[in-house]
Amino acid sequence: MTIRSHELFRKGELQKRAKHAQTILKACDLCPRNCGINRQEGEHGICATDRYAKVASYGAHFGEEQPLTGTHGSGTIFFASCNLCCCFCQNYELSHFPGNFSETLPEQLAAIMLGLQQKRCHNINLVSPSHVVPQILDALVIAFERGLKIPIIYNSSGYEAEDTLTLLDGVIDIYMPDFKFWQPESSKKYCDAEDYPDIAKGALLTMYNQVGDLVVDDHGIATRGLLVRHLVMPGGRLETKTILEFIANSISPQTYVNIMDQYRPCGICDQHEELGKPLGNDEYREAILFAKQAGLERLDQMNIKTLLVKLGIL
Repeated sequence: MTIRSHELFRKGELQKRAKHAQTILKACDLCPRNCGINRQEGEHGICATDRYAKVASYGAHFGEEQPLTGTHGSGTIFFASCNLCCCFCQNYELSHFPGNFSETLPEQLAAIMLGLQQKRCHNINLVSPSHVVPQILDALVIAFERGLKIPIIYNSSGYEAEDTLTLLDGVIDIYMPDFKFWQPESSKKYCDAEDYPDIAKGALLTMYNQVGDLVVDDHGIATRGLLVRHLVMPGGRLETKTILEFIANSISPQTYVNIMDQYRPCGICDQHEELGKPLGNDEYREAILFAKQAGLERLDQMNIKTLLVKLGIL
């Protein structure tokens, strides 16, 4: 637990926020979808999740960025469902069909967090958490009371409501949003979320204002800050270029950015011909060049090294 989150818990502010978050579920506007339904009474909106969160899987994850993974792994908790629901999601069954998973009570979620800490994971990595923030806050109250101390990561699509991020101020140590699209036409086409670009820009700025640039300890393990992911899409070169320029110029050139090369045709992307092929090495190489031209100084090296191996340079 960081000093600030410890203070929030000690003073009862975390408990107060958790209680307030539960009232939001009665006319849910936790995310920009603004479904307005009563999740406390079992009504379902876009996320198809009501009173309790659903955990699809959890464990020490060694495939995340190195500052998160370290030597003992990132304590990853994958929540079922998602508030964005991209048509090309690599976890399509998990994000689009939450009914396949059982509800997880706050006590159970807290126990999962404490178990990951006991396994010496470096952090608690909450994946697709946007639609279950009240449930997460409830669990954190219990987990903090029982000794949870490691950093909390908010690993999301970037499609966030400002009021929800305000609830998380001081609670989240590391924000790890994706920034997927710059053009409203793209986000409308692939996620039915035309407002995604503007929402994501505002969310990233808010996250940065809360936690600043990524900070690592003497062992290279992240303790606080912003880490941005961008998945390079086939044919999306101009959006990639503009997104990277926005990060460098409007957030910080010291932003830690993972330019991701793992796009593969998944989900129902076959409805869109342009998404029917994997990303080309030349497209990824160009994205790295865009980042350097924009002045971004902290690029995650894992995917870059993979590309160099493919090209026979390493």
